[in-house]
Amino acid sequence: MELTKDEKTRYRGHISLCEIDLPGQQRLRDSRVLIVGAGGLGSPVGLYLAAAGVGTIGIVDADAVSLSNLQRQIMHGTPDIGRLKAESARDAMLRINPAVNVELHTLFIDSDNAAGIMRNYDVVVDCTDNISTRLLINDECLRLGLPFVFGAVRRFGGQIFTHRPGTADYRSIFGNEAAGDDFPCAVDGVLNTVVGITGSIQATEVIKLIVGTGDLLTDRLLTFDSITMTFNIFDI
Repeated sequence: MELTKDEKTRYRGHISLCEIDLPGQQRLRDSRVLIVGAGGLGSPVGLYLAAAGVGTIGIVDADAVSLSNLQRQIMHGTPDIGRLKAESARDAMLRINPAVNVELHTLFIDSDNAAGIMRNYDVVVDCTDNISTRLLINDECLRLGLPFVFGAVRRFGGQIFTHRPGTADYRSIFGNEAAGDDFPCAVDGVLNTVVGITGSIQATEVIKLIVGTGDLLTDRLLTFDSITMTFNIFDI
């Protein structure tokens, strides 16, 4: 289907890029992206993908918004305290772009339900904060042949990579057990802008993947340190 006049106006910034143009914007509109986690990383990912015109965005999250979330989880505000994050995230995305279809999965993803949810999407975005869920997402995406974009933050730094079938995955980069302790942001601490940077890079990778442009972070791990403002890419 052709883009409507309003869509051409809304997405003029993308359409003006020869790397995206009308065909790329149509691919975004026809795509289905699943975001696992509507917290710190899921916030910029969800907001930017909605603004970009991704047609269907799924949100997996069973948590409720708490006061301590608001330092970094920008999809939620003070009036949302106590609400389900998935519902608050949906409202935030629809405020930006009411044409987006938001599908809510208000549950904790596990080995029993992961495949049933994930197989209905084209791309999965890992915005979780614990190792066991990351490994689950990794393994199910490999089994289903789905691409996924990984992001993680800790204190002042972030890590991002993209997996497509046949490229490096979480286990091949970090091993079966990730190094270090599994501390959530609320315990270990995190600079709020680091979450925004990491999530924005994840959203960028999703858009590039869908429209088929640029060099993805496949077989590469991007890391950055906001204290020294240094970015590094490691070939895997």
